[in-house]
Amino acid sequence: MVAHADDVALFVGGTVAAWVDAGWRVVVVRVTDDRWDSVGSDEASTAAANRSEFEQAATILGVDDIVELGYPTDTLGDVSTVALRERIIHAVRTYRPYALVSFDPYAMYGEDNLDHVVVARAVDEAFWTSQFDLHHPEHFDEASAHTGERLAPHGCFERWYFGRRVVDVTDVVDISATLDRKVAAGCCHPTMMRNFFNQLRLQADTGGWRLPVVEEALVSGDVSAVLSSMLRAGSEGVGTKYGVGAAEEFRVVTFGGMQRLLDTLGERI
Repeated sequence: MVAHADDVALFVGGTVAAWVDAGWRVVVVRVTDDRWDSVGSDEASTAAANRSEFEQAATILGVDDIVELGYPTDTLGDVSTVALRERIIHAVRTYRPYALVSFDPYAMYGEDNLDHVVVARAVDEAFWTSQFDLHHPEHFDEASAHTGERLAPHGCFERWYFGRRVVDVTDVVDISATLDRKVAAGCCHPTMMRNFFNQLRLQADTGGWRLPVVEEALVSGDVSAVLSSMLRAGSEGVGTKYGVGAAEEFRVVTFGGMQRLLDTLGERI
């Protein structure tokens, strides 16, 4: 569950591809429509381009389905977290996932995107409220668009958290075999990445710097070479910490953080 179209590829693209290769079915919920994430374009064209590029990236990674919540981008700070949480609960009850994957609400160091923060909090609370039959019982009159069965309370077994910096890393995924697909998926987002590069240009200019490679990419309109280099360097840098070619880091919580209870009293079915 992500805020923006490029979050999947940039943060967890290699892991998503690895999960798909292992036979897992991956569904992505995008909360916003990214209608303002461009430079030199209009709102409608931006939203359409980012949707199309999101779908292309998802295809490369092997994502099975996309759920669009359609909130205006960069406005989630003014959105009711309870209302957003209800939409996430509905998705959980529709798809009945083994695990929820989203931003880590407790590792927001350096996180200046409020959309990320709000989504993190809403997903974290939806993890447990999706199990309550008194939370949104109106859902139970609906049939799942996925299974055709009536919606019902659902408990996810794991939560996988990612972020700009994962402070308490519990799991590292070796993405050496899927790095090329992560990079290819990231490069499916030229609209958003040109805007990102323009932000870098503006900041550098204010500080009295130039970024020639960024400026050249903006003039040509092709940001893929620079972006590919950045994505590879970032993933390979994480991999170096763990002795693998490339990696992505996560904080994983199993069974609501009560694994010891499960180990002591549980039995496999």
